[in-house]
Amino acid sequence: MSFLRRRKPTSTPSSPNSDHNNDDSDIDNDKEKKTIREEKRKNTNTRWSCLDNCWWFVGGVCTVWWFLLFLYNAMPRSIPQYVTEVIAGPMPDPPGIKLAKEGLKANHPVVFVPGIVTCGLELWEGESCADGLFRKRLWGGTFGELYKRPLCWVKHMSLDNETGLDPPGMRIRPVSGLVAADYFAPGFFVWAVLIANLARIGYEEKNMYMASYDWRLSFQNTEVRDQTLSRMKSNIELMVATNGGKKVVVIPHSMGTLYFLHFMKWVEAPAPMGGGGGSDWCAKHIKAVMNIGGPFLGVPKTLAGLFSMEAKDIAIVKAFAPHVLESDVFHFQTLQHLMRMTRTWDSTMSMIPKGGETIWGGLDWSPEGHYECNTKQHKNNHKPSVKNMNYGRLISFGKEVATLHSSKLERLDFKGALKDKKHVNASICDVWTEYHEMGIENVEAIAKYKAYTADSILDLLYFVAPKMMKRGDAHFSHGIADDLDDPKYNHYKYWSNPLATTLPNATDIEIYSMYGVGIPTERAYVYKVNSDSECNIPFKIDTSADGGKDDSCLQGGVYSTDGDETVPVLSSGFMFAKGWRGKTRFNPSGIRTYIREYDHSPPANLLEGRGTQSGAHVDILGNFALIEDIIRVAAGATCEDLGGERVYSDIFKWSEKINLKL
Repeated sequence: MSFLRRRKPTSTPSSPNSDHNNDDSDIDNDKEKKTIREEKRKNTNTRWSCLDNCWWFVGGVCTVWWFLLFLYNAMPRSIPQYVTEVIAGPMPDPPGIKLAKEGLKANHPVVFVPGIVTCGLELWEGESCADGLFRKRLWGGTFGELYKRPLCWVKHMSLDNETGLDPPGMRIRPVSGLVAADYFAPGFFVWAVLIANLARIGYEEKNMYMASYDWRLSFQNTEVRDQTLSRMKSNIELMVATNGGKKVVVIPHSMGTLYFLHFMKWVEAPAPMGGGGGSDWCAKHIKAVMNIGGPFLGVPKTLAGLFSMEAKDIAIVKAFAPHVLESDVFHFQTLQHLMRMTRTWDSTMSMIPKGGETIWGGLDWSPEGHYECNTKQHKNNHKPSVKNMNYGRLISFGKEVATLHSSKLERLDFKGALKDKKHVNASICDVWTEYHEMGIENVEAIAKYKAYTADSILDLLYFVAPKMMKRGDAHFSHGIADDLDDPKYNHYKYWSNPLATTLPNATDIEIYSMYGVGIPTERAYVYKVNSDSECNIPFKIDTSADGGKDDSCLQGGVYSTDGDETVPVLSSGFMFAKGWRGKTRFNPSGIRTYIREYDHSPPANLLEGRGTQSGAHVDILGNFALIEDIIRVAAGATCEDLGGERVYSDIFKWSEKINLKL
């Protein structure tokens, strides 16, 4: 048969048994070849490494991702919405569409004032390491340069540590227009949802203005360097003039609320320190100020950032992976670089808690008192009895210190400690911080003071960050004014402190505080000394400190209270519940102030994205109820038309515990 292989005859003579021997030889050869093939197969399998598996896995994920991305872009836009509605039920109309059906139309011009870190910054001049980045975003956008050249990025994002302005040869400037803060990063909206809904009732760029500014600078320095306050004044005047004399509705968010508070004093103050608009400028140009998530009295979270470059989330990462953010893993001291950079940003000092122990509490008391973190007290009438929280101790060294009565605390004053010679040798460290100038005894002295309130926390910051606080003291105030008629309070350093300045003389203006509630928000911290390395930051949050069932507000070394996850209710609401309510020395003209709280409700599923009922600090800008309130006021409504105040928290109860001279 054709498929049978014939053996060629050999030239040598064979014996009678040659055929049999040849058959045996063929069998042996086949066995040998089979053995060789099996060995090759084994060797091939042995060479298949873990790296090969990883590459196949990554390749598979990327292939699936690109395929799904192709389908998403190829399918009609209505299909994702159809799938969402099938799974989650019919989606409500966005506020813009809903109110357009009611007949609402664009009326008052709108001014947006972004907060810290939400406004894009671009490069105008830099060093050689930033070649090719002219007018490219170094903040906001894709953050591509952060990953490509991190040290160059840190260098350009830092300000001069002496002046608080541009370092020589570097110019970073805010992006202008609505695009400056509509998205923080691709897919992560800031103002975009609100802008889109306002557009539904007829708004466009001619009657909307984004008052972008370099959020790193102190408020007065934004005018000194960029004339940002003058630009805001001119744009508001232009919008009023070109819209039939209709006053503007101003919508500040986060630190932008403090920036605009500064602006209202600056615009009326005489030149050259102020804008020279006169005492009636605000009354002539502003209809309402709708503050969103305003940290009017500061944010305790700022203290942790300035002290140890931490917050709750970073502390948890460090606890699970102790060396990920240090040089031991990536050979890049992440937190040290960030601390060195952020301590040059004067704006952060505007959010240091204001009012001292009068507002934030002392060693043994705080306004929030018996707050229960596991239940939303505002949703039921029965409030369980819980033990008093020592929220007044903003920083405590040790869990026992955080709960021990002040009479049993043995504290040693760190302010008498001298800069000893046993300091860290900065030459062996990758990056210098002000902690390198501190000695071992100074670090121990800070820990031995044990508990810090809102009064002593300022002394602590002066001790550990003297250069930063020296600059900050020239631009910001954190106390309570004794006599607001004293001429010294006409200085710009007091204009962003609600407890050291007055609201404008404009009785027709409405001022709102709109913020989320129902989310555990950082209020105080338990610390310990970090002895891992002499080049590391010497203090860190003690994530092992946990209250358990008896103290549900203490988790991972962080005491929480009610708020929007970033700003406590006390900071957003007190001035509106008491400090500015009616005619007070802080509100001599009796401007009407209102609280509008938004009870946080997380998204029901992933298809809802960040949620339309969120009360979180940034996500609230997509909250449908908040957007509807803003659109109605922009269309001409007053707070009475909205139904008056809406309060879920205990802000009025807490405010009554604060003994402030009004």
